[in-house]
Amino acid sequence: MQTMTAELEQLIGKVIGDLGGTANAALVIVGDRLGLYRTLAEVGPATSQELARQTGTHERYLREWLAAQAASSYVNYDPATKRFSMSPEQAMLFADENSPFYMAGGFFSAASAISNERHLAKAFRTGRGIAWSEHHDCLFCGTEKFFRPVYARNLISSWIPSLGDMPARLQAGGTVADLGCGHGCSTILMAKAYPASTFVGFDSHPPSIERARALAAEQNLTNVRFEIATAQDFPRIDGDGYDFVSTLDALHDMGNPRGAARRVKEMLKADGKWMIVEPAAGDQLEENLNPVGRVFYAYSTSICVPSALSQDGGESLGAQAGPAALEDIVTSSGFSSFRIAARTPFNLVFEAKP
Repeated sequence: MQTMTAELEQLIGKVIGDLGGTANAALVIVGDRLGLYRTLAEVGPATSQELARQTGTHERYLREWLAAQAASSYVNYDPATKRFSMSPEQAMLFADENSPFYMAGGFFSAASAISNERHLAKAFRTGRGIAWSEHHDCLFCGTEKFFRPVYARNLISSWIPSLGDMPARLQAGGTVADLGCGHGCSTILMAKAYPASTFVGFDSHPPSIERARALAAEQNLTNVRFEIATAQDFPRIDGDGYDFVSTLDALHDMGNPRGAARRVKEMLKADGKWMIVEPAAGDQLEENLNPVGRVFYAYSTSICVPSALSQDGGESLGAQAGPAALEDIVTSSGFSSFRIAARTPFNLVFEAKP
């Protein structure tokens, strides 16, 4: 008979925690879609009956959902009053889409990865890639939801200012290409912050460009537009070079990152700058064996590496490439300068100059 060692008990506890998180991913998405977190944060403390009336949902489903959320510590439960509530911290993570700490979007992307696991298993055997367009649409909305708060918190306030005179140049009026813009969250943030400059968001995924155009139209922005193009073939703007090119959490998804780097150098003005934002990582595997690296490696295996392998080029950096690999990509493509300009617990911000 096998005995329960301390090591086995510890591992079982960890796996149970992981299984609970995985099983609750769909429930987080339901809570986000139906506004359950938002309403509870606004009207709580509330019983399941009270919250059901407020949200127009079926009480029995809601009662079980609330129990699962309380067991996950995503909401609080008071046994004395049988009411549920959300702390300010819980609300920042799940109820407020404008919070810089909003995390629900990550569960959408996780759901997409799970739904695609049979395609991923086949890709393991064949070596073929899985294009961005082949994923469940939860990935696209999840990417928008997950990254928009991060960009809102950092892009204008710290990342662009870390590039020396770039804020002043954009305030005076410059030209900007945002490569791999997705739904255009980063492009729109920059266009709003620097109305004198002209911004073009490029992405190879047509539905994402449609979504970006709709978001820009909703905000009546006239200094931004969105075009379908890859990072290897995006065009000049009005026949001139760009003052600034940004590539946020996208270079590692490209099958030909060196080709992208060469194209950026070709499209930049002589005194232009390229800002590359990538997930935080060290150069050695052992540096990334931590909770943040665990998330990034998981998404990289199911989304980023397959995306790169689906494209021409044959190179796949992965989401934990590290500064040395990125520097090699950039400097081997003709850039004279490459440096880490800023960092957060989740991101590294690089500046490259021709």
